[in-house]
Amino acid sequence: MLEWINKAATSGADITMGVIGLRLAGAALLGLLVAAVYLGSQRRAAGDVFPFLMTLVLLAILVAMTTLVIGDNVARAFGLVGALSIVRFRTVVDDTRDTSFVIFAVVVGMAIGAGYLDVCIVGVPIVAVVALSMNAVGRGLRPTLREVLLEVRIGSGFDPDPLLTEVFRRYLTSYRLTVATTARQGVALDLHYAVKLTQPDAPLTLLKELMRLEGVQNVELKAP
Repeated sequence: MLEWINKAATSGADITMGVIGLRLAGAALLGLLVAAVYLGSQRRAAGDVFPFLMTLVLLAILVAMTTLVIGDNVARAFGLVGALSIVRFRTVVDDTRDTSFVIFAVVVGMAIGAGYLDVCIVGVPIVAVVALSMNAVGRGLRPTLREVLLEVRIGSGFDPDPLLTEVFRRYLTSYRLTVATTARQGVALDLHYAVKLTQPDAPLTLLKELMRLEGVQNVELKAP
């Protein structure tokens, strides 16, 4: 019994820094492969899901670092579970990448505390290079414009197409009519459009222009 406890509290087999580097580099490459498979298996553009793609790659490297630090040490494994549990419930994160860096800090601290300085010497630069490189790539990507719902009420005596088309062309990259219903006992039309704004951060300009049109009674812009 005492022999088992003593074995559980000792370090695993020594691993050279070259082997550590190869394993972490392999984790980075396979993490990129996982991210590529994820991107190819869903319909959203790379710019929309890039933060999650970055998280997948970083987690692959960090889990590899964690495995190197733990080795076959049972006590160290339980210690890591406890540390991550505390961090999980006490730290509020707004981005999936933040979760990766929380784990990064925990793993580095545990490695230093356990005397695995070589894991940090090799692992930290690899994580830094991958994170900064992917961040540089991500800055070149732009999320695709998302559709929002535009509801326009016009008097029944007005033709919607010539009335709205000019404003739509100036402020929208695309638009399509999804619902058309009568309102106010048939004296008005409620038109619902799925639209993409040319300037998503400035929707008020579109609303003001539409309200200036003769025949437009009400305008609403809603998230889908």
